[in-house]
Amino acid sequence: MKKPLDYKAAGVDIDAADRLIRRVRTAVRGTFRPEVVGDLGGFGGLFALPPGKYREPVLVSGTDGVGTKLKIAFLTGRHDTIGIDLVAMCVNDIAVHGAEPLFFLDYFATGKLDEEAAASVIEGIAAGCRQAGCALIGGETAEMPGFYPSGEYDLAGFAVGVVEREKIVTGETVAPGDAILGIASSGLHSNGFSLARQALLERARLPLDAPPPGLHAPLGEVLLTPTRIYARSLGALLARVPVKGLAHITGGGLPGNVPRAMPDRTRAVLHTESWARPPVFDLLQREGAIEAHEMYRVFNCGIGMTVIVSADRAREAAAVLEEAGEQVSIIGEVEAGEGPPSVTLLEGGRAL
Repeated sequence: MKKPLDYKAAGVDIDAADRLIRRVRTAVRGTFRPEVVGDLGGFGGLFALPPGKYREPVLVSGTDGVGTKLKIAFLTGRHDTIGIDLVAMCVNDIAVHGAEPLFFLDYFATGKLDEEAAASVIEGIAAGCRQAGCALIGGETAEMPGFYPSGEYDLAGFAVGVVEREKIVTGETVAPGDAILGIASSGLHSNGFSLARQALLERARLPLDAPPPGLHAPLGEVLLTPTRIYARSLGALLARVPVKGLAHITGGGLPGNVPRAMPDRTRAVLHTESWARPPVFDLLQREGAIEAHEMYRVFNCGIGMTVIVSADRAREAAAVLEEAGEQVSIIGEVEAGEGPPSVTLLEGGRAL
């Protein structure tokens, strides 16, 4: 007679998933805004736009993950910050259109559910949502035996925000003479980790639990520094200063992202010595023997967000952002160009 099979024997523990939901319930409810309808546990998350608040609301959505930064979490056994990264990568993308983040959903997938690790991740997601001012109204925890290596998981996030149609930031009005501001990043954020791991862990064989030369904290801690969430700061800026263009500096670095906030026949000229580059980037460049242009094409190199405003509003914009807790530098200007928008990086007066 065959032994009866059940889902747990097949590798899926429904009871563990239920315990996880109960465990994170308080953290998730702590993100709720007044517009959230109902509670956790439904098939869908409900969010009601307040009647009369918007004249012509436009919903803005974004989805992303955190890439191979997850490998650092696996290697260090630290999972409390990676959820903040997940929220940041999504809400920063929608904030550049002038949108206020409203709600967030997450997808957590693993081969075998580790309740401690999963709870840390989801509590980090809730912390990120509180930073962004959005509600975590739903998600999915998928246990898929044999699909992921032991001790590993994958993450995806989904953010929805709203902006008045007339206030959408498109970059269309960016013109020669405008100023470009750079808002400091907190480190690598969540891009370039495939190259970073190759340079620091595979080639240099630096330990994650000790400070490498030039850094004052263990390498693992530095690499896991969560992506900065700019949504509230940008909201404060947009309420006070006319903003022409915004760019979230993610994959592609400054050359690949700044042009996304500019029209054709314009060129951004960025002076790389105008801001302080965190020492982790110097470590990366040195240990990986990475060429300067490749550094700026792969990593944010200390600038997590760029803001384009009229030159006569640049200092005002910087002051508003600094009041909101950001470190800001005027890093360049817009010039006339030819064809599609482009970026010129100047270091010591020479193009990289």
